Amino acid sequence: MSLSQIAAETYGMTAGRTWSLVGAALGLVGIGIGVFARRRGVVAVACGAAGALIGVLVVVMAKGGPGTGYGIVGGYISLVLGVVAAVLGGLAMRKGARAGARRAG
Repeated sequence: MSLSQIAAETYGMTAGRTWSLVGAALGLVGIGIGVFARRRGVVAVACGAAGALIGVLVVVMAKGGPGTGYGIVGGYISLVLGVVAAVLGGLAMRKGARAGARRAG
């Protein structure tokens, strides 16, 4: 195997990198929903949980470290973004519940 073949394999878009991007996108969507929407906290939690789960799966399935094409760095980023989105979604749900209780009481 030549050096150019190895470089072509590690710099291309692999399945691990693609799944990492999907998880990170879900995490970012969840963060956006959690920050800007008061009543859609459930959606933010769901997006965050999905992003974190994808991140965990990518990290667990990776057979190599950074730069090997398995998407491990993106998996960690996806995991962090997913957890942040889930926390923000939980806070948005709690904030919405408090606001609803004030109106009802």
